[in-house]
Amino acid sequence: MSGGPTTGDRGGAEHGAHTDFSDAMSYGDYLGLDTLLAAQHPRSPCHDELLFIVQHQTTELWMKLVIHELMAARAHIAADDPGPAFKMLARVARVMAQLIQAWDVLSTLTPSEYTAFRDHLGRSSGFQSYQYRTIEFLLGNKQEAMIAPHRHRRDLTTALEAALRSPSLYDEAVRALARRGLPVPADRLERDWSQPYVAADGVRDAWLAVYRDPERHWSLYELAEKLVDLEDAVRQWRFRHVTTVERVIGFKRGTGGTPGVAYLRRMLDVRLFPELWDVRTSL
Repeated sequence: MSGGPTTGDRGGAEHGAHTDFSDAMSYGDYLGLDTLLAAQHPRSPCHDELLFIVQHQTTELWMKLVIHELMAARAHIAADDPGPAFKMLARVARVMAQLIQAWDVLSTLTPSEYTAFRDHLGRSSGFQSYQYRTIEFLLGNKQEAMIAPHRHRRDLTTALEAALRSPSLYDEAVRALARRGLPVPADRLERDWSQPYVAADGVRDAWLAVYRDPERHWSLYELAEKLVDLEDAVRQWRFRHVTTVERVIGFKRGTGGTPGVAYLRRMLDVRLFPELWDVRTSL
């Protein structure tokens, strides 16, 4: 882990630190900091616009990691190698905690401050984040219509269509249940993956068997709880999102044309792993 400047540092050279980077890779080189720190381009003279840009850029960086971890976790579950997936899902839940906390920073933006530069955003909106859409598809919230804002970019459309038509993280978890000998309805094992997942009593009953005998089904039990942790974090992120938006713009329409708060509130009702929540009532 790298160490930054500390109070009272009299210069790294006297402590044996390497200081000549004329022919060596530096910290800034490794991280591409020249490019990264030059990527903020406020469109207005308003002081507060930089906060808005940095907030969303850092969110996109965290989302890149979330996608990296979710895709790897899904592959491990599909290969009946759930151990590494547990660590990956736990990491994603921690990333979500960072994203939840970030809303506290954005909420320092008052309605007056945001209004001062809002018109400079044009039609751009977080609704158009292709990484966010990829995460939704990986988690099973499949809606083909949501690819529309990206059809001007063939590369993005191709990647999103691939995510849409592949089994979600939860689809692979359900298939893992069947491979472990638990009775799962056949129509949940092979289906049109581009369609939203619909809860099934048979899947709930399979998870119920896991929860009633966790020692016998320990890896599935642990997988279930990691998925619940993840959805819990996603729900908290969505709640903080809608609360922050209402705090800053009230019930105005979003810059991308969505109903704003009304749309975000509907997202609070989306259940990603429904049987894992239903099973709690059945236990």
